[in-house]
Amino acid sequence: MRITISGPPGSGKTTVCRELSDILSLKAVVFGNIFREIAAERKMTLSELGEIAEKDPSIDEMIDSRILKIARENDNIILESRLSAYMLSRNSIPAFKIYLNASPEIRVARIGARDNETLEQAYATTLEREASEGKRYLQYYGIDINDTSVYDIIVNTDDKDPNEVVKEILKAMDVNA
Repeated sequence: MRITISGPPGSGKTTVCRELSDILSLKAVVFGNIFREIAAERKMTLSELGEIAEKDPSIDEMIDSRILKIARENDNIILESRLSAYMLSRNSIPAFKIYLNASPEIRVARIGARDNETLEQAYATTLEREASEGKRYLQYYGIDINDTSVYDIIVNTDDKDPNEVVKEILKAMDVNA
C-alpha cells in the first residue's frame, strides 16, 4: 500500500505519518526533513533556502526526483511531502492520497511550539515559507497547492488529536488496525 500525506506546514503531516507508519508497519519518508537538511548543510534558515529555490529549480527537482524514485521502488511506503500526491498522480503511480489541513492560527501555534519560536516569529516564517512554496510550485510545475482535487481524503486537524486523525484515515482506507 502506497500512501501520500500532504498539507501546509503545521497541519500535522509528520505526526500522522509517524502514527500511520507504526500502525501499518510501513516505512515512512518525510521529505521536509531533506529540505531542512539541505538548509542546515548550507547554514541557512528554511526561508533563506526557499528564496534560493525560487531562483534555482534544481533544489526542488532533486527532492521531487527522489519522491518518484522511492515511490517507483516501493509498493508499501508512506511519502510525506507537499507535492507527493501531485507527483504520483502525474506519473500514474497509484497511492492513497491524504491531505491534512488546519486553520492558520492552529498551524502557527503548532509550529511555534515545535520550533521554540514566539507566535510572531512562527507567523512570519510560516507566511514566508508558504508564499515561497506556492510561488515555486506554480512556477516550476503549474501546481496550485490550494487545489485539493487530487486527494482521496481531506482531514481538518484543528480539533482532532493525532489518534482521531489516524482513525478517520484508516476508516477512509477501509483498514482495520
